[in-house]
Amino acid sequence: MVLSAEDKALVVGLWGKISGHCDALGGEALDRLFASFGQTKTYFSHFDLSPGSADVKRHGGKVLSAIGEAAKHVDSLEQALSKLSDLHAYNLRVDPGNFQLLSHCIQATLAAHFPADFTPQCQAAWDKFLAAVSAVLTSKYR
Repeated sequence: MVLSAEDKALVVGLWGKISGHCDALGGEALDRLFASFGQTKTYFSHFDLSPGSADVKRHGGKVLSAIGEAAKHVDSLEQALSKLSDLHAYNLRVDPGNFQLLSHCIQATLAAHFPADFTPQCQAAWDKFLAAVSAVLTSKYR
């Protein structure tokens, strides 16, 4: 998936507003994921999965921080996400379909918190960006 210069600018621009709130926004995205797609909870049996729990916020923060690193390296996602790709493919063995589900939950969270910024153009850019991130994270599953 190729992101245009405008797409990249929209992703990076919104990331500037997200970056200081990774735990809260990431936790909310995971809460949405677990509420909407209960099967995704199976990977987190060692977590307190109640909405807003410290475990969910902490892991959500890690997820969004990794997405932020990807946003900083949008032209070299394979290199930037190589270790995470290895971790998910070889150790965690997360169902690759879950990345798309999480991407939708992240976008819903961003739309709720940044309605003026999350325009249709921004949503399309984030959709492409998260699809590219997901593609890299699942590339080593084969």
